[in-house]
Amino acid sequence: MKILVTGFDPFGDDKINPAIEAVKRLPDEIAGAQIVKLEIPTKFNVSADVVKDAIAKEKPDYVLSIGQAGGRFELTPERVAINLDDGRIQDNAGYQPLNHTIHGDGENAYFTQLPIKAMAKAIREAGVPSAVSNTAGTYVCNHIFYQVQYMRDKMFPDIKAGFMHIPFLPEQVVTRPETPALSLDDDVLGITAAIKAIVSRDGKGDIETIEGKDGSVAKFENQTRPL
Repeated sequence: MKILVTGFDPFGDDKINPAIEAVKRLPDEIAGAQIVKLEIPTKFNVSADVVKDAIAKEKPDYVLSIGQAGGRFELTPERVAINLDDGRIQDNAGYQPLNHTIHGDGENAYFTQLPIKAMAKAIREAGVPSAVSNTAGTYVCNHIFYQVQYMRDKMFPDIKAGFMHIPFLPEQVVTRPETPALSLDDDVLGITAAIKAIVSRDGKGDIETIEGKDGSVAKFENQTRPL
C-alpha cells in the first residue's frame, strides 16, 4: 500500500506551517504502508496541479492532505469538501477568490473515503486530542480537499482521499493570547495514528461510533442521539 501525504507551506503572516513540518517528520513507512511526502503551495491556482502530478507519478492507494486550522484545539479529520472558494485572505500568489465555484461540472460536495471516525479514535488513543469535523472551510484547505475528490471522480477512480486539519504550533500563538496550540511531536504522533487507522480499516469501511465535536464518543447500539 502507498499513501501520499501532503502538507502546505506557510501562508499569511506565519513563517511556519505545522502541516508541512509534521509531514516532513513522518517515517517513510507506517504500518507496512509506504509514505510519500509532498509539500504543496498555498495557492488556489497551483496546488491542485502539484498534487495531480504526484498522483499520476506515484499512483498511491490513498491521499491524505494535511492543513493548518488556527483556533482549533484538536486534530480534525474532515468529513466533506464543498465546491466553493471564498478566501478570507489572499493566498501566497495574492489571489483571493470570493464565492467562486471550483468546478462547474463537479458535485456540490464530495464526502471523504477515509475512515474518519476510526482515525479520530486512534488519534485520541495515542494521547492526542481529536474529533471529526464537518467543515473544512472555504480557503485553500477545502480547495485541495475538493480538487482531489474531483480528480478521483473524473481521473483517478481507484484512489481514496481525505483531509485533516491540525492546530497552530506553540511558537505561532506567542502573540495570539488564549489561542490553542499543539506541539509538533503531538502532530506527528496524531498523523501517524491516523494513518495506522487508514491501513487497518482498508477494505472495511469506517467504525460505527457517534462522534461529538468535543471528542466524546458513544457506541452506536440502537441509540437515537449522541450521549
